[in-house]
Amino acid sequence: MNQPQELLKLFISTRSHTKKLCEPLETEDYVVQPIVDVSPPKWHLGHTTWFFEEFLLDGNLPGYRRFHEQYAYVFNSYYESIGARVVRTDRGNLSRPSVDDIYKYRSYVTKNMELLIKNHLTDSLIPILEIGIHHEKQHQELLLTDIKYILGNNPLLPVYKEVQDEVFTNDKESNYIEMPAQIYEIGHTNQEFCYDNELPRHRVFLEAYKISSELVTCGEWLDFMKDGGYNNVMLWHTEGWDWVQKNNITAPMYWFKDESLWKQYTLNGVQEISYESAITHISYYEAFAFAQWKSMRLPTEFEWEAAQSQFDWGKRWEWTESAYLPYPNYTKPDGALGEYNGKFMVNQKVLRGSSIATAPQHARPTYRNFFHPYLRWQFTSLRLAQSL
Repeated sequence: MNQPQELLKLFISTRSHTKKLCEPLETEDYVVQPIVDVSPPKWHLGHTTWFFEEFLLDGNLPGYRRFHEQYAYVFNSYYESIGARVVRTDRGNLSRPSVDDIYKYRSYVTKNMELLIKNHLTDSLIPILEIGIHHEKQHQELLLTDIKYILGNNPLLPVYKEVQDEVFTNDKESNYIEMPAQIYEIGHTNQEFCYDNELPRHRVFLEAYKISSELVTCGEWLDFMKDGGYNNVMLWHTEGWDWVQKNNITAPMYWFKDESLWKQYTLNGVQEISYESAITHISYYEAFAFAQWKSMRLPTEFEWEAAQSQFDWGKRWEWTESAYLPYPNYTKPDGALGEYNGKFMVNQKVLRGSSIATAPQHARPTYRNFFHPYLRWQFTSLRLAQSL
């Protein structure tokens, strides 16, 4: 997709979807930052807008004037080469700009972006526009998961709105897909958009293995808990065990016991745990320990990609055993956009798939998400693998 009219349509629909995600919020919800990993919703609104202003409008749209000279400082995230920024932990302290001002900022930038796309879009700007659009789609996923954390840690446990398939059960019977030992090709292949970390396409040799056709269920996780999984040091990495002990982890995020029943907070409100539904909101540490308990392991990201056409995926991000590293012959883009992925390739684990929070037209089998192993506020899950 690179025709201006197609890109304009995608740009407008993406901007509209972000606003739609925020419609159920009260004004007070926009400002909350309960932990460092969760950004206030209004910061997401401003940051995704700043991205277009910083990388496209300023210097490319004749006569363009920035909406506010200090917004670059307020809404820059991690682009060191661009300039100073508000420390990540302080995003929740930003009582100003107001929510109304940020929506005015979004409207101003959106209208000017439409002018740029219609009248001044050059071939060199198209890749940056595509990154900007998909950058906002990334933040739509973060926005929804951050909203869930904000509301899910409110004592009132308020309903966000009805979200389809947040709790879901696969109708298919679980089985194992056997994959032969051979050379497989990994990485993005077609001309559609992808991030630089999905390239270049390359070959890997995989030994024979099998991988589950389905995700681990909540019922299986309850069995793990009843068998003392969170208390058995032999199942855990040292870092994982330290994390469990320090944070008193006894169940997945959002789970709590109401008398004798296990329940969980969802965007639809509090619900009883469904034994047949897919597990979610677990860390890599927990996924690894569960796999150890089952005498199995997590698949590598390459095993996952090689087999993904034979199972359904897309409602949970799936932890893999792979460290987030560059592919062979990977090169970072020039300039500030080179900070987008490459500088994070250390101390993180790769997740594959997507989730019910992933934006439309954003999921693909080569997508490499990445998080630190203790994080679990995203819709994370696992499927099991075993060497043959």
